[in-house]
Amino acid sequence: MGVRSTMAVGAGKLTHAALHGLLRRDASQLPGRVCLAMDPNAVAHLRSKVRQGSMVVCGTNGKTTTTNLIAAAIQTTGQRVACNRTGANMLAGVTSALLVGGSTDWAVLEADELSTIRILPQLQPDYLVLLNLFRDQLDRAGEIDHVQDTLAEALAASPRTALVVCGDDPLSWSVALRARAAGTRVLAFGIAEDLRLAPDRVPEARFCQQCGAELDYGYRTYAQLGDFCCPTCGFSRPELEFAATGVHVDALGVSFELARSGRFLTRVQAGFGGTYMVYNLMAAAAAAALAGAGTSALLRAIDGFDPHNGRLQHFAVGGRNVVLNLAKNPTGLNQNISLMLADGRPKAVFVVVNDNGNDGRDVSWIWDVDFERLAGRADVVEMLAGGLRANDVQVRLKYAEMRASIATSVADALVQVAKLPTECVLYVLANYSALAPARAELEEMERRHG
Repeated sequence: MGVRSTMAVGAGKLTHAALHGLLRRDASQLPGRVCLAMDPNAVAHLRSKVRQGSMVVCGTNGKTTTTNLIAAAIQTTGQRVACNRTGANMLAGVTSALLVGGSTDWAVLEADELSTIRILPQLQPDYLVLLNLFRDQLDRAGEIDHVQDTLAEALAASPRTALVVCGDDPLSWSVALRARAAGTRVLAFGIAEDLRLAPDRVPEARFCQQCGAELDYGYRTYAQLGDFCCPTCGFSRPELEFAATGVHVDALGVSFELARSGRFLTRVQAGFGGTYMVYNLMAAAAAAALAGAGTSALLRAIDGFDPHNGRLQHFAVGGRNVVLNLAKNPTGLNQNISLMLADGRPKAVFVVVNDNGNDGRDVSWIWDVDFERLAGRADVVEMLAGGLRANDVQVRLKYAEMRASIATSVADALVQVAKLPTECVLYVLANYSALAPARAELEEMERRHG
């Protein structure tokens, strides 16, 4: 590194030490911002500290969980890993993660899809893991084709990067075809059997990415994911390098058998998640295998996985179980509904929607959520709405023939459901900027009240 780069890295590290060591404050982004202000190409200079390899994880849903699982799997082999574990996934967050500590064996980094165009050309990672593509924050990200164009451009600027992609997703596979035509090595993962699940009422993608004809499906898993094929041009799900069979999903978690190129690798079991989590775990397994960590390392990582980041986090407050999960777009909230309905316990549901800058100002996406699945169910005993757009949630639930009261906080929601038996679980489904405050509130209540 030159003098300028050395000074930038030093300033970033000093900022991290001051924030994290002295002030006990979050240091996931500001050190990177300071460093980048002095050296816009800091990531290109910092990549030399990574000895073995690097991978970037992106996709609309599941990035943080998958990134943490991959990092944990590699760490169980005794290797050092640089990772932005809290989900600071723009260029500043990636830079901050690379600043911490000295040399490292692997860098496992979550990236916002639109930020890949700034990250991949500098980092030149060994792998890009693309989990899925759904409509999300349309006023910031635009329509899916803009995200696809950005990913294809980022891969073209990083020719040594191999793409590990969900082959069940026609939107992601379309990106893979463009990248492969430009010389990118592509490996696909997916679920290789019919789970016999009812299709979502509002699928994300009905039409062929190549010719515009309506897609046929042998089966769907959720949203637009599944065994797709265009009857007109032949655009279809690819041969799967990593495939899941024997999939079982219930309220207690997921399990499946994982094979690579038709050869059985291991049985994966996790006590969390729904159908979407099968894909996250497959992606983590594929990435761990490519990093040389092996399946046993992944299984140890899953057994010890407890991220405390609000994603499917469980709390006990005053004798009542509370489940907190992120729900920031239609597909994510629909998967949360499926997860809740697999839970046979009586439940109250608190939907919290903000419209801050990092959420997207446009909340019209709530009309594409299949709330109607909750209407009239005996096990859904109360609906609550919260956040800056609580009234919008109320209106949406009214059209789904459900009445919802306003709750100003999680504590207020717990007061309102206090009349219900303690076996009634409270599900708190919060979008992006609402998640961290809800988690902090629950952690404090759990600490004080037990």
